[in-house]
Amino acid sequence: MVRLIRSGILLAWLGAGTALYPVTPRAVDQDESQPQPKDQMFSGTVTAVDDTSLTVVRVGQGKVAATRTFDITAETRFEGGKLKVSARVTVRFVTTDEGDRAIHVIVRGTGKK
Repeated sequence: MVRLIRSGILLAWLGAGTALYPVTPRAVDQDESQPQPKDQMFSGTVTAVDDTSLTVVRVGQGKVAATRTFDITAETRFEGGKLKVSARVTVRFVTTDEGDRAIHVIVRGTGKK
C-alpha cells in the first residue's frame, strides 16, 4: 500500500514537472517548407551561346534530337575551357518557374573532328 502511494506521488510529480516545461514543436524554417529544386544533367553540343543563355542539342543514334536552353547567371560556374559554338559540354542545371538555370558547365572539347 505504501508503495502504491509512493508510486502515485512520483507519477503526479513527474506529470506536474512536464506540465511546467511543455515541449514545443521545432520552428519550421521557410527553406524546409519549400523543396529545393533537384539538380539534373544534360550533355551535348553547343548550338548557341551569349551572355545570358546557352543552347545545347543532344542527338543519340536513331533518336530524335533533344534541345535545351539554359539561363546563365553570375553564379554559373564554368570549367574546362572556353565556351563556344560546337563545343561539347555537360550542364548541371535546376528547373525553376523561369526555366532551366545552369549551375555548372563543363566544356569537354569541340564536337568537330
